[in-house]
Amino acid sequence: MNLNENSLLTPRQSEILEIARDRGRVDIDTLAGGFGVTPQTIRKDVNELSDRGLLHRIHGGAVYPSNVANYGYDSRRFLAADEKAAIGERAAALIPDNSSIILNIGTTTEQVAMALRGRRGIMAITNNLNVANILREAQDISVIIAGGMVRPSDGGIVGEATIDLIRQFRVDFAVIGASAIDEGGAILDFDYREVKVAQAIIQNARRTILVADHTKFTRNAPVRIGQLADMDFFVTDREPPEPVRELCQAHGVSIEIARPVESPAA
Repeated sequence: MNLNENSLLTPRQSEILEIARDRGRVDIDTLAGGFGVTPQTIRKDVNELSDRGLLHRIHGGAVYPSNVANYGYDSRRFLAADEKAAIGERAAALIPDNSSIILNIGTTTEQVAMALRGRRGIMAITNNLNVANILREAQDISVIIAGGMVRPSDGGIVGEATIDLIRQFRVDFAVIGASAIDEGGAILDFDYREVKVAQAIIQNARRTILVADHTKFTRNAPVRIGQLADMDFFVTDREPPEPVRELCQAHGVSIEIARPVESPAA
């Protein structure tokens, strides 16, 4: 059965994904015993997660995707969806009316855009077509889209023309997403072209807000955007690992914890 594109992961599917992230792979029979359900039920969950690109199916189980390739963009919207929405609200609260901002590519930066739609006097520059579409009908927000090559996979705009446009601005806030954060404070991503744009965004903003959910603490990616120490705010949904907390404290980075609203029990 194919899941509706707008549906979220079930609690069991989310837990299976967490186990795969921690261990690198999952076994159908082991999961069935652990959850107290039949192997057929687990196989269905694993197949649905694989169809969304969140796991890679293998004989008898599944493996977590490689650290050199990112999830599909639509699949990433299902990961920590409630947490990303809460992060978006908290990050938007840091941005006052009548501010200029740049938002880069990412499903979490899209949630920041969603939370900004009711604000006044915002000038938003973006290389993310999804962000532009979210903000374009907002009554008191002007949207500027960076030029360049549009990636069909995610609506991101990258390339030298994108960087040239960004360099014409000096904005109040940059809102940056990332694919991974390591314990040394490196902010990481998968596409070097996207990273070059993110670096230009950071360089042309007075203050920078990093938005990343807790899953980014356990992932890895090969290309460095920059250092967490260079951010002004780090908005996430859980307390970061101790080395990250200590690094933020040493460099004056404000950690903002956005707790997702829990759904009422059935």
